[in-house]
Amino acid sequence: MNPTPPPPPSPEAPRVKNLEFKAGLLLMLMAVLLVGSAAYILYARGVLEPTQRLVLISDDSEGVVVGMDMTFAGFAIGRVARIELGDDGNARILIDVPRTDAKWLRTSSIFTMERGLVGGTRIRAYSGVLEDPPLPDGAERTVLRGDTAAEIPKLAASMRQVLDNLAALTASDGAVAGTLGGVQVATERLKGPHGGLGVLMGNDDDAKKLLVTIDRTNALLLRVDSLTKRLDSLAVNADRQVFGQGGAPGDTGLVGDARVTVRELNGLLAEARTSLQKVDAVLVEVQGIAGNTREATSDLGYLRGEVESSLRKVDTMINDINRKWPFARDNEIKLP
Repeated sequence: MNPTPPPPPSPEAPRVKNLEFKAGLLLMLMAVLLVGSAAYILYARGVLEPTQRLVLISDDSEGVVVGMDMTFAGFAIGRVARIELGDDGNARILIDVPRTDAKWLRTSSIFTMERGLVGGTRIRAYSGVLEDPPLPDGAERTVLRGDTAAEIPKLAASMRQVLDNLAALTASDGAVAGTLGGVQVATERLKGPHGGLGVLMGNDDDAKKLLVTIDRTNALLLRVDSLTKRLDSLAVNADRQVFGQGGAPGDTGLVGDARVTVRELNGLLAEARTSLQKVDAVLVEVQGIAGNTREATSDLGYLRGEVESSLRKVDTMINDINRKWPFARDNEIKLP
């Protein structure tokens, strides 16, 4: 066998001009691209943007990592820059907030740190009154922590207590068994002669007493009904006697008689009024006559005075004649 001849030598590749310069230019371009990419990433991450510091204080920072976002209304407005342990034993979470987003944080803002069963820890900010003064740089606030996993042991303990109470209730000597026994006794009494009344009163004797009382009450109601009817009849009679209602056609009752009497009294008063008017006229005439009589009486008094004066003169004359007369008597008083 003939040996294989060696391959012919390849032709030498043409030499590239300025190879070192082009390689350096390519390396420089790659470096610029890397620096620009890093600068863009830093700018996109907000590293080059001016920020203010916010310190959140919590008793436990489990689940919080550097670079975690702090959200407001679902938007990231801050980032955890560092976590450190304070002198008082509380965790200090240092958050950088961009100046452009710091306007959402106020002195009355509330910060929470929530950790659920699914997902990581979330730091949220709530600002109820946006008109309050803005939060100053370097402000320290206590964060409200809510851990769902921490509530599981309490929930398990509560559930165990509920199960223990349920087991105690459903035991043979428990409240449920006693209640069922009472329901059974009540059912048996419902089937008895007194039915629901026996269940209500508790024993047959009281149920019998209640039935007797009901019978007596019914009898009393019948008597009251009859008495009411008698009262109705009495009322009708009283109406007939007083007002004349329901009686004979000529029966007018006491009120009718009183009306007739009043009419008669009115007639009598009218006649008396007429008579009084006549008496007034007579009295006027009598008053005139009395005036004339008064004048005549004054004249008679004067005349009477003259007559008495004449009689006194005559009496004096008679006395003088008696004294001077020969047959005059001596008036003597003789004592015993």
